[in-house]
Parts: sequence; C-alpha cells; structure tokens
Amino acid sequence: MAAAAAKVRLRQAVLVAAELEPVEMALSAALDLDEPFRDPGVGMFGLSNVVFAVGDCFLEVVSPTQPDTAAGRYLARHGDGGYMVIFDLEDLDGARDRAAALDVRVVWQIDLPDISGTHLHPADMRGAIVSLDRSEPYGTWRWGGPQWTGRTGQGAAGRLAGITVAVLEPPAVAARWAEVLGLAVGDGDTPALALDGGQVRFEQADSERAEGLVEIAVERPGAEPGPGEGLVTALPVRHDLKPVAAEAAVIAHPTHIP
Repeated sequence: MAAAAAKVRLRQAVLVAAELEPVEMALSAALDLDEPFRDPGVGMFGLSNVVFAVGDCFLEVVSPTQPDTAAGRYLARHGDGGYMVIFDLEDLDGARDRAAALDVRVVWQIDLPDISGTHLHPADMRGAIVSLDRSEPYGTWRWGGPQWTGRTGQGAAGRLAGITVAVLEPPAVAARWAEVLGLAVGDGDTPALALDGGQVRFEQADSERAEGLVEIAVERPGAEPGPGEGLVTALPVRHDLKPVAAEAAVIAHPTHIP
C-alpha cells in the first residue's frame, strides 16, 4: 500500500492595512468572529496585528507602526489588501530543501519546539509572501495565541477554504508554488493546487501592480448549500478592505472557491 502524502494545509491568510482597527472591526462583523489575539512578537517587524481563529485556521491583519517596514513598502505600492499566506506542512524539511534548490530566498526563519516558520521572498515566489510552517503537535498553532500554543483551541465557526492569487504568469507561478509545496497543479482551465481541505487558485493579473492575494474563501456554517457544494464567504481583497469586508456576500460553490 502506498504511503499517504504528507499534509499541506492553508492555516493562515494575512491582510495588510494602513489602519488596523477599521479592518479588524469590519472582518469581525462580516464573519462573526471572536476576540482576536494580539501578538506582541510582530513588533520586531515594526507591526501591530490581530489574529482571528476561524475553526482551526486563522485570519490576520497587520499594520505598520514604524517607517521603512516591508509591510509599509507593500502598502505604498498596492494599498490595503492581501499580503501573506501561511501553510502548515508535515514535510517542512522537504519543502525547505525544494525552495533552496530553486534558489528561493528566505527572508526569515525560526525553529521552536512547537512550531517552525520560513518566510520566502515574494519576488521569488510571486503573488504573496509564502510561509512554510510546521506545527508540533500537528494542528496546534503558536501564532494563534496562548490557547493554541502546544495544543489546539477553538475558533469561530468555519474555516479557511482557499485563496485566489493574481499574477502575470499563472501557470508558471502555480508550478513554482506546487514544486515548493510538494503538490501537483490541477488539470483545469485555471491553475490550482489541491490542499488538505482547501485550494489555491491562480488567476491572470492585468499588471505587476495588480499581482497579489486577491480573494479569501471562508467556509461558513448555518445554511443549506446545494448538492456537493460548500458554503463560503468570499472576501475580495483587491480594493479598500473596510467596505469590502463589511459587505462580504455568502455564496455557494462546488469547489469552495467563489
């Protein structure tokens, strides 16, 4: 019997905003989220943040608190929007080796007893900062706060179902992400990666400025979808997050990606 493939999960999607509180309030209202965790550790990057638990996945918003930060430079180029995606991988060592073989630069790395993280350079991965992480035990999540450190907690009802990334060369970027993550690109018309319980889609961007994480799909309970469909809330993050998040529409789609 063939060995089961190592799990690759989308555990956290990160947004960046010039003003933290309005986006925090809008997301909380749109998705009926619980009180977020505020991580003092992001101060080392010149940021403040909030981290919302959704099921056993997470939505984070970061905002610069000082000049000349990576997040601030991103805001200057793109404005508020999608910023980073964090994957929880059982085979982190393999992913790190594959990234190194492709000459993907590492901009930050840490290895703690209960979690490891590796931020990859967005210019090498394209579309977003990609972080390769590994939870120990699998399913815990230090970045979510004390109740998730070395153990599993309980978030608001739902989970992250997927993301959409806009890039100038979707097939090439999908192939790069797939190789690093140890996955295969799907056979559909739109390049996509099948994750453990989720999906990453790659769509065409109309300019380099428009590249980035443009949509987050959050699976929501509380309604009856059609046969074979999953209920999701689509959070487009192409534009100003405050009205977009507040007006997030609940829709059904077979692939969990609106």
